[in-house]
Amino acid sequence: MSNVINLRQARKTKARAEKARQADANRAKYGRTKAQRASDAEEEKKRISILNGAKLDNDPNSPKSDQQLPPVSYVIS
Repeated sequence: MSNVINLRQARKTKARAEKARQADANRAKYGRTKAQRASDAEEEKKRISILNGAKLDNDPNSPKSDQQLPPVSYVIS
């Protein structure tokens, strides 16, 4: 003789298992811990700081940020 099961409970158990499987897939696909996000943000800040420190501001051909470029007019003959 087989065991008697409650179909309502079986459906709920199956639905919970499906949600758990979907949640695991989403965690693997999108999830990152708060520590990982903070670490990446810190690395990005460090990278930007290094790049900004390596900029050459004494280039005579580059316009300063507060100077406007003169208008360019093209003469086509």
